[in-house]
Amino acid sequence: MAAQNYRNHRKFYPPHHYVFLPLCLGLMVYGIIKIFKTDAEEKLIWGLFSITVFLILFLAVMLRQHYALGNQNRIIRLEFKQRYFELFGKRSDPVEEQLNFGQIAGLRFAGDDEFKILLNRALTEKLSEDDIKKSIEVWRSDHNRV
Repeated sequence: MAAQNYRNHRKFYPPHHYVFLPLCLGLMVYGIIKIFKTDAEEKLIWGLFSITVFLILFLAVMLRQHYALGNQNRIIRLEFKQRYFELFGKRSDPVEEQLNFGQIAGLRFAGDDEFKILLNRALTEKLSEDDIKKSIEVWRSDHNRV
C-alpha cells in the first residue's frame, strides 16, 4: 500500500462511488431523455421515474454520508482524547474546547512529535484543518476511514 500523504488521503468506497451512484445517475439521465423522446402519455411516467431515481440517489448519498461521518467524527474525537492523554498525561477537555472539529481531524495525521507542535500552533495561530495537514512532514496514515 502506498504511503499516505496530503494528496492521496481521501478515500472512496468503490461499490458506492463507482457502481451504485453512476448506475442511479445513468437511470436518471435515461429517464430524462425518455421524457423528451416519448409521446405525451408517457412523459408523466418517465418524469415520475426520473424524480424517483433522483430521490433514491439523493437519499443514498446523504444517508451514507450522514451515518458514516457522524460515527467517524465521534471516533476521531475519542482518538484525540486518548492521544492527548497518552502524550500529556491529563484530560484534553480544556484544550478540546478551544479547537474546532476540523483542527482535531487534521491533527490526527501528525506523528507524536509533530502533534505537540501543531497542537500548540493550532491553539495560538488558529490554523485551519487544511493548514495543519499541509504542515505535517511525516504523515501518519489512516487507511480505515470511511
